[in-house]
Amino acid sequence: MRVLIGMSGGIDSTVAAYLLKESGHEVVGVTMTVWNNRTDLPAPKQSNSCFAPDKTKDLEKIKDICSRIGIEHQTLDLSDLYERVVLKNFNDEYMSGRTPNPCIWCNSKIKFGAMVDYAREKGLVFDKFATGHYARIVEKNGRYAISMAEDLKKDQSYFLYRLTQQQLATTLFPLGGMHKDEVRAIDEEQGFHVVHEQESQDFYGGDYSDLLEVSSKSGNIVDLEGKILGTHEGIWHYTIGQRKGLGIAAEKPLYVLALRADTNEVVVGFVEHTYNTTVTASQVVWGLEGNLVGSVPVMAKIRSTGSPKEAVAHQNEDGSITAVFASEVQAATVGQSLVLYNGPVILCGGIIERVE
Repeated sequence: MRVLIGMSGGIDSTVAAYLLKESGHEVVGVTMTVWNNRTDLPAPKQSNSCFAPDKTKDLEKIKDICSRIGIEHQTLDLSDLYERVVLKNFNDEYMSGRTPNPCIWCNSKIKFGAMVDYAREKGLVFDKFATGHYARIVEKNGRYAISMAEDLKKDQSYFLYRLTQQQLATTLFPLGGMHKDEVRAIDEEQGFHVVHEQESQDFYGGDYSDLLEVSSKSGNIVDLEGKILGTHEGIWHYTIGQRKGLGIAAEKPLYVLALRADTNEVVVGFVEHTYNTTVTASQVVWGLEGNLVGSVPVMAKIRSTGSPKEAVAHQNEDGSITAVFASEVQAATVGQSLVLYNGPVILCGGIIERVE
């Protein structure tokens, strides 16, 4: 089988490519570039982020690794599309008072979507696409779903929930059944990287406000009753649940509760106001099933970090999903994702629209 694998230059994608080659597959490595000559932006403090300016050394390193593994390597420029899809969504969401997750958007629209399509347009022939993500794919009655990785500490299923049925049917995750220690051991044995080399962790290593290209916009910081407690220079500088950096003296620590784009207000309150029990999400992507019938016990996540929590979920008439948690969850955030699991397998997930 001929497999195209996304190569970032990190340990995980390198070992995944090596394992595929050792398994007898014909493997082609591919790396996308996304910076698009953004000279208007300051260079990120962490150059190992996905969205960073000069990837020349990274590409040289990736080509060297591919050569050592014995596979072909191609570079694809998707910078214009990344600008139109990922960064536009990022900008639109933040300016609307929402908090997006660009990695989820990039995975579904770019890495597993446009990059694969573009590779075929450029003449690359392959049967499957693979990455070094820690996740698994399960199949039942012709439908597919993402399942948690064997290594729960490295599990990336939450970031992949928006992959379509077509994408899942043609994708491989060679590391899904492995633990990170095993992967590191293989990498060290083959000498692909320096031991304990730093790995990419974020999509941008600078200040997120750099990407928004907006001027300061003064507004009020208010409490739940509308009382003005202070001022701000742009709602995009804040996130739901934020405690530090508010610059307001109070009897108890204050937390950001809401960002109101229509009135340009940052709403704050005490910690007891940060908890929610009910979360509703739209733009739903489905796994093994195409809907929810009645009230369904699930495990649900509202952010990538932390463990899934017990909840009961149902599908609404408009197609959105609502999860009512057995115990309160903190700082559920509009714009982030609600992902529902049945055991380790993802039932569905969507973009959070409302919290109560």
